[in-house]
Amino acid sequence: MSCDSVSGRRRPHPVVVAAVCVVLLLVGVLLARHYVAQPFRVPSVSMAPTIQPGDVLLVDRASRGSAERGEIVVLDGRGYFAPSATDGDRFWVKRVIATGGDRVQCCAPGGAITVDGVPLEEPYLPRGAAPSEIEFDLRVPEGRMFVLGDNRSDSTDSRHLLGAPGGGMIPVDRVVGEADRIVWPLTRRGAL
Repeated sequence: MSCDSVSGRRRPHPVVVAAVCVVLLLVGVLLARHYVAQPFRVPSVSMAPTIQPGDVLLVDRASRGSAERGEIVVLDGRGYFAPSATDGDRFWVKRVIATGGDRVQCCAPGGAITVDGVPLEEPYLPRGAAPSEIEFDLRVPEGRMFVLGDNRSDSTDSRHLLGAPGGGMIPVDRVVGEADRIVWPLTRRGAL
């Protein structure tokens, strides 16, 4: 007589145990993707040379709805960059240049973008690239951000929306998360 039959309980069938484990694993993955981290594949050169087309980024979902100057963020561009976006072009990767209350201008003598009168140091720009060919002088409203791609000559960003509703300022609550690292391809993996 086995111990199970003495207690009157039967062991669950191995298939039931496996099914419960699979369901729990799937729920865990979905929760992690929503609350912890989410991968995104980069389709364009707008953030080159920092991020290349085909790179897969791991995005920190805990930072969603927030933005700090200099951060690289993934944002929901529906209604801003992509008025009729499908899921494929809904998400955009950009660098936060200025946030609520900041005055951002282009261009200072020497061609630099300034934030609150201080020229930005932008070592991430492609060699020989101008910080911007488009001139602007604006104050970012509270709760919004001004974002640019690192590859300024091949990036649709806040500069291209200056005359649109919102004036190129994207609501900070559109941030899906901060891009923490490149996870693919393996030869490029590492922190951003």
